[in-house]
Amino acid sequence: MEREVRVRFAPSPTGPLHIGGVRTALYNYLLARKLGGKMLLRIEDTDQNRFVPGAEQYIMDSLRWCGIEIDEGIEQGGPHAPYRQSERKPMYRQYADQLIKDGYAYYAFDTPEELDAMRARLTAAKVPNPQYNSITRAQMRNSLTLPEEEVKQLLDAGAPYVIRLKVPRKEEVRFNDLIRGWVVVHSSSIDDKVLMKSDGMPTYHLANIVDDHLMEITHVIRGEEWLPSAPLHVLLYRYLGWESTMPQFAHLPLLLKPDGTGKLSKRDGDKLGFPVFPLEFHGKDAETGEPTVSSGYRESGYLPEAFINFLAFLGWNPGTTQEIFSMEELIEAFSIERVSKSPARFDQNKVRWYNEQYLRAKPDAELAQYLLTELNEQGIGVDLSTERLEQIAGLVKERATFPADLAREAQLFFHRPASYDEQIISKKWNAQVATALTAFAEALPTAQDTTPDGIKALLTQVVEGQGMKLGQVLQALRVAVTGAGAGPDLMHIMSILGPQETAERLQAAVAALAAHAG
Repeated sequence: MEREVRVRFAPSPTGPLHIGGVRTALYNYLLARKLGGKMLLRIEDTDQNRFVPGAEQYIMDSLRWCGIEIDEGIEQGGPHAPYRQSERKPMYRQYADQLIKDGYAYYAFDTPEELDAMRARLTAAKVPNPQYNSITRAQMRNSLTLPEEEVKQLLDAGAPYVIRLKVPRKEEVRFNDLIRGWVVVHSSSIDDKVLMKSDGMPTYHLANIVDDHLMEITHVIRGEEWLPSAPLHVLLYRYLGWESTMPQFAHLPLLLKPDGTGKLSKRDGDKLGFPVFPLEFHGKDAETGEPTVSSGYRESGYLPEAFINFLAFLGWNPGTTQEIFSMEELIEAFSIERVSKSPARFDQNKVRWYNEQYLRAKPDAELAQYLLTELNEQGIGVDLSTERLEQIAGLVKERATFPADLAREAQLFFHRPASYDEQIISKKWNAQVATALTAFAEALPTAQDTTPDGIKALLTQVVEGQGMKLGQVLQALRVAVTGAGAGPDLMHIMSILGPQETAERLQAAVAALAAHAG
């Protein structure tokens, strides 16, 4: 009988959730939903020294905003609760003890000074990577080198110690990565990692393996930075007798800076002018303690569906030319085999492009709500009908990247021009144009058809009656109505403004630009 697919996202609450972490959560979620499985959220807070207040809630809020639904976790509960590692502390010790009993781990009583001295000796001997391993452990103070009686005395006396994994000296560790294929590492390159710290808390390596086993995780999808730890984890599964149910590993490619010069870090966003976190985060500077604010995609005006669509393509592709995917379509198209081994370069222009596509595809009624909210915040008294707001939103959306842009582009509907594009006026404004626009202004209040087509027909009739062609007045007309030389469709603008407002704007422009009419 096949096992139910169970994946987990297991962040540490050490600060805001980086978009690389969001991508990891997304790929886990897509795989789980594609295969009819479960998505777990486990908070790995064993390193209490790095705990940041508010980070845990921030992680959950971020995933919720992104549309990544959690089946089991702190908020949802589940059959394998608790889902916070600090609350699972009592259960880890038995597995460390089992490893010692079976000869796969040992007590190490080395002081910090002794460890520093060991590293200094190895560095002086030109050892490229000084570490506590199958060779150096023989010169250190541990239960493998000390007499059994002395070990017992030290333990009884409460001497500080850690528990280390006893990594074999000459052995190949192999596992099949779903993205990278077979990975083979020689055990001589693996150090004797600490499994239990002197404060009784497990390290990531032990807690991670125990939790994944007890929570019946079938697939571990995580960042490439964990690839060097994978052979160690394989050994732990083997030594604990769980190798037959060990999850399948998939290590995701790195996210690079836009110029490709290195990994996209938490510091790069504000420095390079774009967010690297899904939501804004309020924290404190680690050195000064001063309050800090890290920008977020949500507060910067990005839509969650655009953000997620963009993230999905940072390392994965569907094998087709399709670029716009809803979450449901991503689930249907996703496969771990189509995740690349190569690093993915972050492209801020692309995420802006995605936002434009999603914003412009929204119904005008929804865009009108964005517009109304923004206008209200600006204190602009909006007495337009819902229909008019929808017309304005529909007209300006093609010039918008973010919801806030709608209100900026819509200002022309609420403020008459305070100035006129000098470049256009100097070239296109003359006495004949002024006369034609005055005639058009006089005809507008009696217009029977105020649709864009009706206004264009009236304009054409008036202009031709003045012995001119439409092309001779259009740019000057736009500047007279809006003050600018470019913008949304002019006939739609005048239709929304209405005949009276348009006529008054034309009359004001003719008066203001009288000197140019010569």
